[in-house]
Amino acid sequence: MGLVQRLLTPSTWVIGVLALGLGVAFYQGISQPTRKTIVDVAVPTLSAAALGGQALFAQNCAACHGMNGSGSDKGPPLIHDIYNPGHHSDISFHRAAQYGVQQHHWSFGNMPPQPQVTEKQVDEIVLYIRELQVANDIRYRPHRM
Repeated sequence: MGLVQRLLTPSTWVIGVLALGLGVAFYQGISQPTRKTIVDVAVPTLSAAALGGQALFAQNCAACHGMNGSGSDKGPPLIHDIYNPGHHSDISFHRAAQYGVQQHHWSFGNMPPQPQVTEKQVDEIVLYIRELQVANDIRYRPHRM
C-alpha cells in the first residue's frame, strides 16, 4: 500500500480530526484570559480626581481586584456591598495598603501590604472606588454585627 493510500484510510482521518480538535481546544484554552470578573461594573464619567485613582488602581490593584474593581480569580470585587463605606471606611483601604489584610469575607487568601502605594495615592484610589460604587448603587449603610 502506497503512502497516499495509507493517508486516505478511515482510521487516519479519525486520528487527524481528533488531533485537530485537540489543537483547537488547546489554543482556545491558552488564548482566553484566566482572570474572570466576579461582578459587572458600570463605569461612570469620572471626576478629574477619580481619573488619577483609576490609573493608580490599574497599576497597583487590578491584577488581583480586576479591572474597575470587578474582582478576579485572585482577589475580591471592591464594587460590592461588603465594601460600602459603612462597613469598610476609607481608613480600611489605607490600612489594607499599609499592613495587608487577613482573609475574612472571601476565600482568596490574605492580601499582602502594598508599600509602593503612598497615602496620597490610596486617597486617589479610594475616591475612584467610591465613585464606581455610587454608580453601581453601593452606598453607605450602617454596619451591624
